[in-house]
Amino acid sequence: MTFDYLLDKINAADFSSDPFKHLFIQDFFNADHLEAITSAPEIKLPAAADDESLFDILFSHGYKIIDFPGCVVDRQQYIDWHKKRGVSHTISTACEGFGMTLRLASPKSAIISDLHTFLVSDQFRDAIARKFEIALDKVFPDSGIQKYLDGYEISPHPDIRRKALTYMVNINPHDDSEVLDHHTHYLHLKPQYQYVQSFWEGNPDKDRCWVPWDWCDTKSLQRDNNSIVIFSPSNDTLHGVKTNYDHLKAQRTQLYGNLWYNECLADTAPSWEDFVIGRPTKKATAIDTLKALVPGKAKELVRSALRGGRLELAGDQNVISDRLGR
Repeated sequence: MTFDYLLDKINAADFSSDPFKHLFIQDFFNADHLEAITSAPEIKLPAAADDESLFDILFSHGYKIIDFPGCVVDRQQYIDWHKKRGVSHTISTACEGFGMTLRLASPKSAIISDLHTFLVSDQFRDAIARKFEIALDKVFPDSGIQKYLDGYEISPHPDIRRKALTYMVNINPHDDSEVLDHHTHYLHLKPQYQYVQSFWEGNPDKDRCWVPWDWCDTKSLQRDNNSIVIFSPSNDTLHGVKTNYDHLKAQRTQLYGNLWYNECLADTAPSWEDFVIGRPTKKATAIDTLKALVPGKAKELVRSALRGGRLELAGDQNVISDRLGR
């Protein structure tokens, strides 16, 4: 099957500026393709009796857990949390969720295999990069079909500076998907927190961070099935997700992809707590001093280990330990 007509839709689409510069295209796939995609066995999974059987179904259809922002990679840790769905978590102080994301690693049906080939093709990558005037020799791609389980949450964030472009296509297989509570929010900072965006604009060597939900106003949600949103992250591209739905019947499903810069010049990453005005100044302790000396990559490994991340991946064959292949 050919998906070349999607390139024409991207090329012809006009930019929208509300709440930030982006492309929004409804009815992205034609009707025949949408029906074939959403009814494919990898997308429209059978209903599960419980979380344990859901993971069995996902794994048997070629999905693997990925290390993804806002998520854990230990399925038992997730299952234990989901039984009570409490607010205790180790993901981020800006979140209440405890997410799990899985990516389709082994497409089997013809339509999904053809779609995967198209998404990783030079033609698709070139079309989205040209639309946003991104130099192809400066970036590398990452894409896939993903399912996000109940509790998945990423609080409002503009994306880190290394991300050059992101796109999301809703391909939910359930008829009531548009009314469920599992869609991407597109947001603005409230007036009293605009100084955070000003800081990001004035300090390009400092990375951008997640912020609390109550610092922002939602301007729109990407509810429409078969819709695509594409944008190049900047200081105002705030978006977030907080899911609360029954994933045993069907799961939030997207075509998700990014272009990543080969290099990033950001050297530090302030957290949202650093932007709180009026906090008492804390005297630096010996531990704080040691933390400041730890390289950024080492900090990432420590954070991942603390949340049950990469240091626990070797024993679970159903986890993709490095989805970017780097």
